[in-house]
Amino acid sequence: MTDYLSGLNEPQRQAVTHGDGPLMIIAGAGSGKTRVLTYRIAYLIENGVDPFRILSLTFTNKAAGEMRQRIEKAVGYEARNIWMGTFHSVFAKILRIEARYLGYTSDFSIYDTDDSKSLLRSIIKEYKLDDKVYKVNVVFNRISGAKNRLVSADDYLNNALIQADDAAARMPEIGRIFKAYTMRCFQANAMDFDDLLFNTNILFRDFLEVLNKYQHKFKHVMVDEFQDTNVSQYLITRKLSAVHRNICVVGDDAQSIYAFRGANIENILNFEKDFPDVRTIKLEQNYRSTQTIVNTANSVIARNKAQLKKEVFTHNDEGTLIDVIKANSDNEEGRLIATAIFEEKMQQSLTNSHFAILYRTNAQSRAFEEALRKLGVKYRIVGGLSFYQRKEIKDLLAYLRFIVNQQDEEAFKRIINLPKRGIGDTTVAKIAVTAAEHNVSIWQVTGHIHQYVSGRSTTPIEQFATLIKSYMLLVEQGKDAYEMASHVAKTSGLLRELYEDKTVEGLSRYENIQELLNAIKEFVDNADNEDKTLSAFLQSVSLLTNADEPDDDGDTDRVTLMTIHSAKGLEFRNVYIVGMEEDLFPSQMMLESRQDLEEERRLFYVAITRAERKLTFSYAESRYQWGRLKMCEPSRFLLEVDQRYLNTSKTTRSLNERETSPSPMAFLKNMTPRSATSRPAASSAHVPSSDFKASDTSTLSEGQRVEHPKFGFGLVSQIDVNGTDRKAVVKFDTAGEKTLLLSFAKLRILE
Repeated sequence: MTDYLSGLNEPQRQAVTHGDGPLMIIAGAGSGKTRVLTYRIAYLIENGVDPFRILSLTFTNKAAGEMRQRIEKAVGYEARNIWMGTFHSVFAKILRIEARYLGYTSDFSIYDTDDSKSLLRSIIKEYKLDDKVYKVNVVFNRISGAKNRLVSADDYLNNALIQADDAAARMPEIGRIFKAYTMRCFQANAMDFDDLLFNTNILFRDFLEVLNKYQHKFKHVMVDEFQDTNVSQYLITRKLSAVHRNICVVGDDAQSIYAFRGANIENILNFEKDFPDVRTIKLEQNYRSTQTIVNTANSVIARNKAQLKKEVFTHNDEGTLIDVIKANSDNEEGRLIATAIFEEKMQQSLTNSHFAILYRTNAQSRAFEEALRKLGVKYRIVGGLSFYQRKEIKDLLAYLRFIVNQQDEEAFKRIINLPKRGIGDTTVAKIAVTAAEHNVSIWQVTGHIHQYVSGRSTTPIEQFATLIKSYMLLVEQGKDAYEMASHVAKTSGLLRELYEDKTVEGLSRYENIQELLNAIKEFVDNADNEDKTLSAFLQSVSLLTNADEPDDDGDTDRVTLMTIHSAKGLEFRNVYIVGMEEDLFPSQMMLESRQDLEEERRLFYVAITRAERKLTFSYAESRYQWGRLKMCEPSRFLLEVDQRYLNTSKTTRSLNERETSPSPMAFLKNMTPRSATSRPAASSAHVPSSDFKASDTSTLSEGQRVEHPKFGFGLVSQIDVNGTDRKAVVKFDTAGEKTLLLSFAKLRILE
């Protein structure tokens, strides 16, 4: 028997060696799904199936490449003959071969998202439609969603419900735009990404000889991550496997988290109805995580009603309990998590790459980025730009920079036509040339445009200059950084433009602007910042966005920061799931139906199962939102976790209360939702002495009394030295026992 079979458990072996007939492999998290799918293909080839007759569909090119390498290692170069790739790449290959049936040539172009949006802008302009109403992102997503549901432009125009929906949204012309877009793509001999799926369905629907050809060509059809397939993808694979009925789907309904992209969980839940003779094999042994983490995940997902029942287990060791950290604020949450990572890294001799911080929205990254920077911990943002490098953030900061410094030419170029004012690149270049010719600043020319330039272009320039001058006047009147930033965001039009964009991307950008305003509000409210001006804030930000910005320098030893959606398929030794609050996770937008809530719960399940050895949950009691301090309630998901697996002592430690470990029932009581008007007790925070000044701790010794600006007064019980690192264990009077790294801890030694 083939060597690689000896390393499989019994369900894995059954899945690999299954012969003909439909097969559904329900693969729990960490159960070796990729290995099983890889070995199954290798097994088929070794048992006489022609690689040319195997179709294997994945969702990423990376996954396809890794699988092909593994198969090639097992069976040799024959693996290169497998039809393997993403849905889009495989169907594009078929469409090129059969293009003439649809009226295309085999060398048709494939439009990316920017190409598609550019064409849509042209059509909107040609139809003389208001681009503030017919926002290109909205139109693009509307058309994309229709095609993924296999709704053509003609179907769209003839569907009364769709037309009524567009009319209610004040965009009754989307159907006409859709029709024109389809025709223009065809005339250009081009397809967009959605067309690769849509047109493959049309090809197989309208030309049975073509469908018959590929039904007989592919004896075995394999689909990875089946829970993420949409209607279009499933229909194609079902048609292709209709003759031989050798369809093998691999997935986990508990990890279906992409409904917003069109994924249909019903595909996997109802697969047995479409194929009554299917053999279902469950891979339930988790090789990744500790027993505690696996049991925690099971206790969460068990609450979902729409699921295929399975009981994931592991033979790994029990592991440690899951820490739950409660913070006073989102800023403190960032500090506590960063400190926990720093201390765990030192105590366990780990590297940065062992750690991941997972959050629900990209906007949450700011507090963790700033806290990690302050500790000198390198990190990387996955699935998104660093917070201060995101376009919308740079846009608003550019306004603020130019208000403070009118010599900032880069900021000027960024904002003069943002939002669009009809000031084109030619006009901007003319201003720069004029300034150079007269040896004055660009602001001198802009602020007195009629002295230097004539023509119609001067009107929007004059309006821009008037706006900037009004901002400069407010600065002179002593408005603080938050008052200025909030006013600029509203009156410049930046906030309104993002608010009106109701796409997923637009909502994310709007949330990011709000998060920046939250950061500025925190800066102003921070008693340690004596200078609360816009200039002072910009100086503090410049320290976070200069040369120490994480970049692509090949250094992989970084803490990973990412959304939970981006984390799917990955694993890390230590995982921190942050922002565990109602209306944040689960998201306020996902509470309208049971289906939405169950998807959020599956997302929580995915987050939990990324962890190998150590898992931590955290939440904040207050969080800045829309420039106001909002009191937060712990997420219902925390209450759903079996309390036996939680270590809740840190929920009291972080609030400077006595360090005790409450019972699970006490913890539940502690997490009972509070009224929106409640506030943390003012007495819970230590107020440093008026003469507080950090002492030189190089000679600190056991038995000395010290004061910490946050934890208060305490007694040094132990000094540990590890190389150049010196740690002090301090028993604080009210905050309990803390281990502090003396190289950055601020302590006043009491004589």
